[in-house]
Amino acid sequence: MVTVSDGWWAEVADGVFVRRHRELDLSVGLVLGERRCLVVDTRGDAAQGAELAAAVRMLTPRPWTVVLTHAHFDHAFGAGAFLPCPVWAHERCRTALTREGAAQRADWAGRYRAAGEHATADALAATTIVPPDRLVRDRAELDLGGRRVTLVHPGPAHTDHDLAVHVPDAGVVFAGDLVEHAPGGSFTAESFGPDADLARWPAALGTLLSLGARIVVPGHGEPVDDAFVAAVREPLAALADLRAAVGSGRLSLAAALARSPFAEDVTRAALAPEVSRS
Repeated sequence: MVTVSDGWWAEVADGVFVRRHRELDLSVGLVLGERRCLVVDTRGDAAQGAELAAAVRMLTPRPWTVVLTHAHFDHAFGAGAFLPCPVWAHERCRTALTREGAAQRADWAGRYRAAGEHATADALAATTIVPPDRLVRDRAELDLGGRRVTLVHPGPAHTDHDLAVHVPDAGVVFAGDLVEHAPGGSFTAESFGPDADLARWPAALGTLLSLGARIVVPGHGEPVDDAFVAAVREPLAALADLRAAVGSGRLSLAAALARSPFAEDVTRAALAPEVSRS
């Protein structure tokens, strides 16, 4: 597997690139066709988006199209730097950005400011949120010229609008935050936010595996392979079962924490909705 260094493009397959960033360990993608290119996610604010756009232009002058894997700010808020161009996403991604984007922006700007990262906070606060204008319900195919890319909604998982980007001829799929490759493991506490659907996430990973990609690019961390995704699916299903058991009162939080295949902070985040109801 190709190692991706901070702020550098790595070619993981012919004409398919990944760029990893120290900020939130985010991974974004670029797919080259003969007539146009596809940018997968746009980073977290207007300044970061502009930096990414300049990095794309270091590799290709071809017209670009953007696809957003989901509506979380770190993946979607840099889209304005690429306009005018088509911006693809799941139809509920547009809804989420319209309804919740301003609240996300204020929340994360506040977090950055509290951490003393004032330049990032200012850039985020000044960012105009751009909703997608090309919407996908289940599946769509894009022609980049000599290369076709499929956009696939595998079902609710990290959000209710996750979109995977499959490059069949290269054996690569960009998974967004359906898959994360955290240091020493798979998911982090941030993976299981309030809009995650843990019960249906394992099935979404099954759909991802059915694409038959050799290389899976997670939304955060190093590229992985299909074996990594398959190995993550079982413990994720076990975590979903623990959450259901806590919610029904069949299991205490302490017992669930003891049985979880994940670290305590990750488990607590995943179980939080059920614990708050009990």
